[in-house]
Amino acid sequence: MTERPYDRDLVGYGRTPPHANWPGGARVAINFVINYEEGSEYSIPDGDGFSEASLTDSGDSPTGPGERDLAAETLFEYGTRVGFWRLHRLFTERGLPVTVNACALALERNAEAAAAIRQSDWDICCHGWRWIEHWKLTEEEEREHIRRAVASLRRTVGQRPLGWYCRHGPSVNTRRLLVEEGGFLYDSDSYADELPYWTELDNIAHLIVPYSLTTNDSKFARNNYPTADDYVTFIKDAIDLLWEEGAERPKMLSCGLHLRLIGHPSRAAGLARLLDYCQNKPGVWVARRLDIARHWIAEHPAPSSS
Repeated sequence: MTERPYDRDLVGYGRTPPHANWPGGARVAINFVINYEEGSEYSIPDGDGFSEASLTDSGDSPTGPGERDLAAETLFEYGTRVGFWRLHRLFTERGLPVTVNACALALERNAEAAAAIRQSDWDICCHGWRWIEHWKLTEEEEREHIRRAVASLRRTVGQRPLGWYCRHGPSVNTRRLLVEEGGFLYDSDSYADELPYWTELDNIAHLIVPYSLTTNDSKFARNNYPTADDYVTFIKDAIDLLWEEGAERPKMLSCGLHLRLIGHPSRAAGLARLLDYCQNKPGVWVARRLDIARHWIAEHPAPSSS
């Protein structure tokens, strides 16, 4: 019986990770990511047969198949009507960079938000054509979703995305299809490390800039962060430990944000305090995801194939 190849890497960098050499000798790189998903989620108006309610204060929709959950829809709408502009103000007032994990269809449905992103110095990481699970798509469907998303974001924000991140996780085909599409510097469909790393597909080097579900505001929806202070304390502890370790081995930290969660006042107040903390702590590099990818490519280029 032929054994399947074991394609997981459980070793990674091991006990001696490379020195990141972050700009300015920073001890830790922090990337804030705004997930712009509202308007691309599963919904009956889009023909999906049910209403999405996940990562909202509603939790799960009480409606059944074919029943429209108008409450869930408005919870998503809050994110783009109010939450986006609150986060836009918090970051722009401080001059801090942001990465937008953008679902292409969602930005098509809010030209004003797309224009604000286009006018900023924020970078776009493609979050798919829609906020759906890619592992449920056929290979051809996924290929078309990737193509369509790239073309759409080129129109709405004026440039093609250079990064990619699926909802929750990729399919077994996603990374290969990204390399096939071309034009991507990296993907973030991994939670496996605190530093970027290289992989190879069909003799083509491909960069992974890992993401995090741990230091992510999605925990507000699960009541793991009952208050803004809980959120701030949790993230600050991560920053402080990475900062201490960064005297020898600098790492990176990803902080995911959702407009319909942290965009609410009682939570955004905590985000404001966290941003001020990052801005005032020496040795912290608040960076766009694209900046981290480009830095890694320059400082730690892909290993040569033997």
